[in-house]
Amino acid sequence: MFNRFEHNKPHFMRRFMGFLPIAAFLILFFIFLRGITTVNDTTLEKQKESLENALSRSISQCYAVEGVYPPSLEYLEEHYGLLYDKEIFFIDYQIFASNMLPDVTVIRRTGQSFFQ
Repeated sequence: MFNRFEHNKPHFMRRFMGFLPIAAFLILFFIFLRGITTVNDTTLEKQKESLENALSRSISQCYAVEGVYPPSLEYLEEHYGLLYDKEIFFIDYQIFASNMLPDVTVIRRTGQSFFQ
């Protein structure tokens, strides 16, 4: 009579042990995906910093060589070799006068990923 209830216990443990590798795999897979996302975000932040530094150097170089600040972002691309990924970053370049430092803002486009 009691043997009937004891058989259910090992059956439950066998089922649980069957799902354990699947659960472990899924947990490790999600940890791996989170790691990739973190690396992706860090890489994009470093690219943004590098672009901001390149813009600053190009603007300063233009002012030192020509005596005026660059009239446009396209001018920096054509004459000072500024290159950047336009699908990932947007640059807001506002110039007020040829003798005033332009206001430059680098914005990461939403939804863009380094791995796309």
